[in-house]
This record gives sequence, structure tokens and C-alpha cells, in this order.
Amino acid sequence: MPTLLIIGAGDVARRALPLLLRRWRVLVLCRTEEAAARWRALGAQPMLGDLDNAASLKRLAGLADAALLTAPPPPRGKSDPRMRKLLYTLAKADSIPQQWVYISTSGVYGDAAGRWLDETAPLRPHNERAWRRADAEAVLRRFAIRHGCALTILRAPGIYADDRLPLSRLFNQTPLIADAEDSWSNHIHADDLARLCVAALSRRHGIRVYNACDAQPLPVSRWYRALAETLDLPCPPQLPREAVKASVSPQQWSFLGESRRLDNRRVLRELGVSLRWPSVLDYLAALRQDSARREAILASQAEIR
Repeated sequence: MPTLLIIGAGDVARRALPLLLRRWRVLVLCRTEEAAARWRALGAQPMLGDLDNAASLKRLAGLADAALLTAPPPPRGKSDPRMRKLLYTLAKADSIPQQWVYISTSGVYGDAAGRWLDETAPLRPHNERAWRRADAEAVLRRFAIRHGCALTILRAPGIYADDRLPLSRLFNQTPLIADAEDSWSNHIHADDLARLCVAALSRRHGIRVYNACDAQPLPVSRWYRALAETLDLPCPPQLPREAVKASVSPQQWSFLGESRRLDNRRVLRELGVSLRWPSVLDYLAALRQDSARREAILASQAEIR
């Protein structure tokens, strides 16, 4: 059985794990003993290490046939030194993973003023968070070309699930942009993104980028209004675009202000995955029929990650 190394012991990787264990021996980089115990209980083999500590990564070299990269870059700066440390360490071994899958962000496209974008659109990151992801993509591309590896980049928009909903914005009544000036955005359910990761590991040649998103982009305010109605919560006020920009943090504005509609036909066609939730509206329609889930969501006060 081939060996897969997961870098990023987070939610999406955890959701993918049951499918991965059917065909991979799975190693997972964990920062703490507590995290290692959780992953061991799920059937993976944890490896203690920290992406910010290059020395702790040395034991990963030469162990894996493939790598799934879900860890985020550092919280500051325009580059991703974590990715550089990891690749530098793994390149020292005689055996280098020949398949790589990286979860990036659709934020690398920047603001497209609501235009439709496919994977050939130029990268125009507008904030440091997106610059870091664009840097990681570039570093991975160079690595894959140099070593002849297969690389799949999944550019994901807002990830959601029952425990990954933006309830804090509803509870805090963070203002939304008025309909006439609103931004467009796609989404992806965490389970669907996990399945795309698994499917991407079947690619064995070349470099390919995919918009890992749903098929129905929505105005941002429509998503929040529909979520509030589904959970019977008050909807935040809608204000002119400039008024919202002045009243939220720069980080919040980076999510609310950028507007683009993503074409997902390539990922569906080439990876052969049918999304369980092709739209957040489908997800909300199912949630409206499940009072127990709604109650659990409200009790947890889950926030998007």
C-alpha cells in the first residue's frame, strides 16, 4: 500500500481520511501530542513536527509516495516560508513524493468585479493572505517541474459545513452590502472539498489547477440572508458599499469586498466528482428539514475557519 503524507492536520483532511485509508497508508504531521492521539485513533500514523521548525521536519524525508497539503501559510507577510522549509527538507531524500495536492484559495484571483473566471484567469492577489497562497503555488510549481512530480492545485472559496458557518457575523450584526452593489462569491462544502482532494490524488502526471467550488455563485448578502432565515436569526443590515468598508476590519473586507464568479466545469469533468452540495442553497434547503441539526448549530455558535 502506498504512503500518503498529510501536511495540515485540519478539518478537511480529517473528513478525507476515511476515503484515503482505503488505498493509502496515511502519515499526518501533528504539532502536539494531543493532536497526534486524535489522528492515531482515526487510523492514521501521526508524525510530530512543526512547519515553523525546519529541524522537526527532517524525519519526514523519504517516507511518502504522495503528499496532501492543507496547512495554511503563516499569518503575516507576502510569502510562505513554511512551504519552502517543507519542500527543501523533502527534496533532500533519495525518494520524493511524486503526487502533490495543495488546497489554495480563490483569493489569488483578486477582485474581478463580478466577472466569471476559469482557471486560465491571471492571478491578481489584493491582500497579503492571497499573496501568501500565490507564493506557495509558485514555489510548488517550480518544485514539481524540477522533480517531475504531478501537482494538483485546488483553489477553494469559502468553505462551509454545519460547524463552519459564519454565525459570528450574524450574531454581531456585521453589515452587509446593499443588493445593487453587492459582491459575488462561490462556496464549497468541506465534505465536497475533501472528496476533491481524494480524487486529485489519482492524477499522476503534469500540473493542473482547478476551481474547487460549487456551481452556483451567489451575491454575498443573499447567502447571509438565506442562512439567517434558515436558522431563524436576525439578518444584518444592508448598507452602501463604502459604508460597509468603513465599518468592518480589513480582513473582513477582504472577504466581503472582492467579487468574482468561478467556473467549476473543469474540476467536475476531469476529477469525475459529483458534488453533494452543488449550491449553498441546496445545503440550506436540506438544513431547513432537519431541526436537530439546526439546534446543534445554534448551540455550538460555530464560526467559519
